[in-house]
Amino acid sequence: MIDTTKVQGRRAVRYATVADMVADARACVAAPKLEQLGNWSVGRAMNHVAAWIEYPFLGYPPELVIPEEMKAQAKLVKTRLMQAAMQPGERLPGLEAGTLATEDVAAAVGLARLERAAAMLVSGGPNDPAPVPDPAFGVVTLHEWTEISLRHAELHMSFFVVRGVRE
Repeated sequence: MIDTTKVQGRRAVRYATVADMVADARACVAAPKLEQLGNWSVGRAMNHVAAWIEYPFLGYPPELVIPEEMKAQAKLVKTRLMQAAMQPGERLPGLEAGTLATEDVAAAVGLARLERAAAMLVSGGPNDPAPVPDPAFGVVTLHEWTEISLRHAELHMSFFVVRGVRE
């Protein structure tokens, strides 16, 4: 198992829009050579990001229980999560894998789910609230959830380096 906090050579990824995220995911899937620097396949990473995008639209899994002290802290760090790069190795308490939606799927399956989830992020106005309150943040707007989701996608997609045929 690779310690992802120590991985060298990750891509610098920053998405300005949902379209940027989807375009990068498509480029990774279509790449002639994609180097995986972490523990997860690109399909697994995209499936994971897509699931987290979907939660405020479709509902959160019941096993996601956020302790009260974490809820208070989450509200204080929401702006940072929207703006700053997420760091590898963070884990949610009470979950065996430290997170949810860790199933490995084929790249095409992960990409298709990410494309469907991305459409949810642009389904309303930026100030519209997401249909299901977040267990940590409470009500989030589509703009807030989009920014958090883009930072989350940047983290996971940074572990995949597209290599060209001329290297």
